[in-house]
Amino acid sequence: MDIVYESCAGLDVHKDSVSVCVRRLEPGGKISTVVREFGTMTRDILSMGDWMASQGVRQVAMESTGVYWKPIWNLLEERFELMLCNARDVKNVPGRKTDTKDCQWLAQLLQHGLLRASYIPPKPQRALRELTRHRAQLSGEHTRAANRIAKTLEDANIKLASVASDILGKSGRLMLKAIIRGETGPEQLANLAQRKMRSKIPRLVRALEGGVDEHHRYMLAMLLDHVEYLERVMADLDNRIGKTLSSEALNQQCGNGNTLPFDDAVQLLCTIPGIDLHTAQSVAAEIGVNMSQFPSSAHLSSWAGVSPGNNESAGKRKSGKTTHGNRWLKRALSQAAWAASHTKKTYLSTQYGRIARHRGKKRAIVALSHTLLTIIYHILNQRAPYQELGADYFDLTHIESRARFHKKQLEKLGFKVTLEEKEMAA
Repeated sequence: MDIVYESCAGLDVHKDSVSVCVRRLEPGGKISTVVREFGTMTRDILSMGDWMASQGVRQVAMESTGVYWKPIWNLLEERFELMLCNARDVKNVPGRKTDTKDCQWLAQLLQHGLLRASYIPPKPQRALRELTRHRAQLSGEHTRAANRIAKTLEDANIKLASVASDILGKSGRLMLKAIIRGETGPEQLANLAQRKMRSKIPRLVRALEGGVDEHHRYMLAMLLDHVEYLERVMADLDNRIGKTLSSEALNQQCGNGNTLPFDDAVQLLCTIPGIDLHTAQSVAAEIGVNMSQFPSSAHLSSWAGVSPGNNESAGKRKSGKTTHGNRWLKRALSQAAWAASHTKKTYLSTQYGRIARHRGKKRAIVALSHTLLTIIYHILNQRAPYQELGADYFDLTHIESRARFHKKQLEKLGFKVTLEEKEMAA
């Protein structure tokens, strides 16, 4: 095999140690390897960088091991050409699994140009990612806390969720706080309903007849306090994310002069049906605004894990299962796809309906996620807002296939069908 790099290094990273193999091509054509072990404290990592530089190393490869690669990347990214690789792609020969063998294998693969680098965005975008990902986790915890409140109410036979669509709405919170204070009268609790909920007072009276005791009040107080705490933290995160999106450092380091500012990109993404502000911010944090790093929309979809898999042998397609990809991006796209599927008279909702009828709802959501990411790629690449194709797009572009379909349906009913174009019939 051809040698791509004359001097390079492979790193096997752990929590407390890093095994480093420097692989060099000597003047006589012989390959020499040197293996050393370093700690993971800051001074140890800097010392490791000095040693690799003294060996003439410019290219360094390591596996994406948990979060342990991040300090090394942050400290050495300006000194070396770092490459982070998926552990699935660099597995060693079975039976040779040691730290020394792993770093030697990485260095050998790197020297021959056999490694595929993972996409690692600039540091300001990585910080934005951490904010949006943390918000997504807090949002999930908020949902779980709301569900625990509903379960506690059910345990006390309070059927508030059967009447109110949102037990944490304005009316629901007033009733919950009254229950926590010790109010038990269903009429008094029902009269706390606000606006449209007041039309449901007779049903609320029946729903609020239960057996709330001291234990239930304690649990509800604790859970409601947790919900309100999460809401305060998420509001702070929203402010922080907004400031980060408009920061000069983010837009300078993550763009190339021809790309949109992050704020403008988020506004463009919000023109797509199903994508709200939070989803647009999450998508921008994960893929950035510079689409030149992805050769095509197909490459971006494959990286995200929303395109069909490719598993073929002997000419037979065994599976089209999607790959793992970026789970944070897939989550945001799935939520957007579900929202888009419920929009009225749009291209996306029509596509969802066509696929769901034959392939099921889950596959339709994955297909719609793929379509959304393709749209996102072209919007950011062309710097133009979303253009709606309309719910009748498939009918207008697939006239012949629709005619064949309806002809077959009529023939199944026993009719003999002959098709003629309008101009010929005239």
